[in-house]
Amino acid sequence: MLWIASKYLITAAMVVLISEIAKRSDKVGGLIASLPLVTFLTLIWLYIEKQPAEKIANHAWYTFWYVVPTLPMFLAFPVLLNRFGFWVALLISVGITFICFISFAVVLRRFGIELI
Repeated sequence: MLWIASKYLITAAMVVLISEIAKRSDKVGGLIASLPLVTFLTLIWLYIEKQPAEKIANHAWYTFWYVVPTLPMFLAFPVLLNRFGFWVALLISVGITFICFISFAVVLRRFGIELI
């Protein structure tokens, strides 16, 4: 139980740290947020918990493919934010991401990569 609590605290601390940095500098906050810190932490947790190398490699592999369809949201959100406000922009961005993900999964399936 202590191990799980430690994982939560470390992971949550990263999110809080990034949001605090973003308050002070948009560019530095964006740079740090764009780093795959959560993925690095996940890979570390999997390794420490003695998961098989195949499971760790699969996590990195699927993370790559899942990141690609999220990228349009980062372009759309700033434009939507100015037009519709935060909550509506966020909701539309979730919809855009969902549509991009489903479309991307359908395309990748033709190449033998199963995301869903």
